[in-house]
Amino acid sequence: MTIIRAAIVQTNWTGDKESMIKAHEYYARQAAAQGTRVICFQELFYGPYFCQVQDSAYYEYAESIPGPTTERFQALAAELGMVMILPMYEQEQPGVLYNTAAVVDADGKYLGKYRKNHIPQVKGFWEKFYFRPGNLGYPVFDTAVGKVGVYICYDRHFPEGWRALGLNGAQIVFNPSATSRGLSAYLWQLEQPASAVANEYFIGAINRTGIEPLGDNDFYGTSYFVDPEGKFVGDVGDAHNPELIVRDLDLDLLATVRDRWQFYRDRRPDAYGELVQP
Repeated sequence: MTIIRAAIVQTNWTGDKESMIKAHEYYARQAAAQGTRVICFQELFYGPYFCQVQDSAYYEYAESIPGPTTERFQALAAELGMVMILPMYEQEQPGVLYNTAAVVDADGKYLGKYRKNHIPQVKGFWEKFYFRPGNLGYPVFDTAVGKVGVYICYDRHFPEGWRALGLNGAQIVFNPSATSRGLSAYLWQLEQPASAVANEYFIGAINRTGIEPLGDNDFYGTSYFVDPEGKFVGDVGDAHNPELIVRDLDLDLLATVRDRWQFYRDRRPDAYGELVQP
């Protein structure tokens, strides 16, 4: 059996960037002590979810990727022997900003990044004020634990990217999020299990917790891993409190499910032309 011990982190805003980074370093060390080999943090992990307001002061949270925070966690990844997915605010150049996740291998090597492709602009989620749409496609990274993909928050409502990640070979896809109880809770335990089944891989779904000073969005946690049969791997995370969630993922299940359901064999890309028409 090929068992990968994986972790996800849901937490609340501590009040400043450095304390958030230190908190996540601590979570990573806790995970490593439990034998974790891959970990993913929540969306925009070192800051508040500032998209609740439209204020250019929050542009200062953006940094280059790779850059100082990436390099800090590269050193930690190498020390712990752990693959890390780091969702951050990226500045490619002044005025060109993205919602991005860096991927670091277990030896500390920077493997690349995913930029969030689908950008919302609704009350409490004013993301078009802060981010350009992603332009790097749907990369899958060949890591020490297998082939890892990333999809970020609002992306999850769009099935095309889930499928692209599967076609690119993903075995585990992480979806770091900041999602509010009043808006999307009814979708949270529906969409990602369905996408795991349709695309036949594991998904780690991460959501932050708490109500932040910038608005009344109630981030409801309940982070989880789901397997390619649509079953939760262990319990779903707490609905209110920070939590480190560590689970064992049996990658052998991927072959079992793909042999049972030939979704990739039976798909009809020749018949889907209308899906890519503007």
